[in-house]
Amino acid sequence: MQITRRPRRLRKNEIVRKMVRETKLNLEDLVYPLFVVEGEKIKNEISSMPGNYHFSIDMLLQEVDLLIGLGIDKIMLFGIPDDKDPVGTQGYAEDGIIQEGVKSLKETFGDKIYIITDVCMCEYTSHGHCGILDCKGYVQNDITLEYLGKTALSHAKAGADMVAPSDMMDGRVGYIRQVLDANGFENVPIMAYSAKYSSAYYGPFREAAGSAPSFGDRKSYQMDPANSREAILEAALDMEEGADIIMVKPALSYLDIICKIKEISEVPVAAYNVSGEYSMLKMAVEKGLMNEDVILETLLSMKRAGADIIITYFAKELAGKI
Repeated sequence: MQITRRPRRLRKNEIVRKMVRETKLNLEDLVYPLFVVEGEKIKNEISSMPGNYHFSIDMLLQEVDLLIGLGIDKIMLFGIPDDKDPVGTQGYAEDGIIQEGVKSLKETFGDKIYIITDVCMCEYTSHGHCGILDCKGYVQNDITLEYLGKTALSHAKAGADMVAPSDMMDGRVGYIRQVLDANGFENVPIMAYSAKYSSAYYGPFREAAGSAPSFGDRKSYQMDPANSREAILEAALDMEEGADIIMVKPALSYLDIICKIKEISEVPVAAYNVSGEYSMLKMAVEKGLMNEDVILETLLSMKRAGADIIITYFAKELAGKI
């Protein structure tokens, strides 16, 4: 007698489906990005990213208090200064917006909140590129490392728990590690944007952060979306240089990259569920094209592909649902 295999037996009801579920998404897996601006009493919704806001520091404190109450204890902080210049001075200034924001958060909440800071220059430079330009407008790699090192050090001095260089300069993880270690911050981890692609999915973020380049594009330093072996190389180099976590950005169209990097990684793998992914799903749900289950399904796909950590603008609305 031939026996019919019946996998549906383990799909009969929600109880058994939960029992055999292979991939589970927890609130502990998520990091919530936040944008901090100069001024007071500012909480302005970002038009390209509904449900996300520019916060002045006083309002940021209120928001983080709410987040902690919801069980969200990890944030990634992006700063937007009033003044920009060619070398991004406010990015590493002792009284810069990120530095002041981190200090205020740590003074108020201490270890109740874990702060990861984005280390890049595009939000702070008048030209919007992620480094120091030469006379022809090309981003100079090794000179840029000096500024990234100063920025990461200033974040650590302010109290950041982790720094996350997102510039895609060659050698920046090793350089930042040396700077941090030499100044007594050997216990501050580095989350490297290891495979950061030159992607159209960043559009809403660039409005939110005011970081669109004033000329050209970022294809000479961010990765070509057509490449996958190069992502493995970048991740391997970052691990050699001392990265504690490596990241793939964007996530949704790069699940294959997450999977391949997970296979070779000796450290946790993060995926950045970026602004374009967020905004298009929000729009689809708001227009009734899909129901909100698509949000959890999408994040599960990133976890299933191998992401240990997901940076996502959906974290707050998922609190209490997962």
